[in-house]
Amino acid sequence: MLTHEQLRTKALAKPKVMQAFISQNEEFALLDVFLKARHAHGLTQAQVAKKIGTSQSAVARMESGRGTHSPSLATLSKYAKALGCKLELRLVQIAQP
Repeated sequence: MLTHEQLRTKALAKPKVMQAFISQNEEFALLDVFLKARHAHGLTQAQVAKKIGTSQSAVARMESGRGTHSPSLATLSKYAKALGCKLELRLVQIAQP
């Protein structure tokens, strides 16, 4: 049986898998920031949900990135505000080879 790391390495060696991983990396990184911030503030998903006027399951879907619907900027802003933060969005020029 392969370890998680071995399986990951084997999967990422496939070009299509690597491409999919890279395309979703930014989204997962953002979700990870929200999750870490929630933990740092000692809040549960249910507590955040109550602050932003949604359900705990909606917060769980948002944090997992597995939902079929991406959260709106308004929802992400509400989530950030519930943690005493503000959401900042910016464009970053991609370096051309």
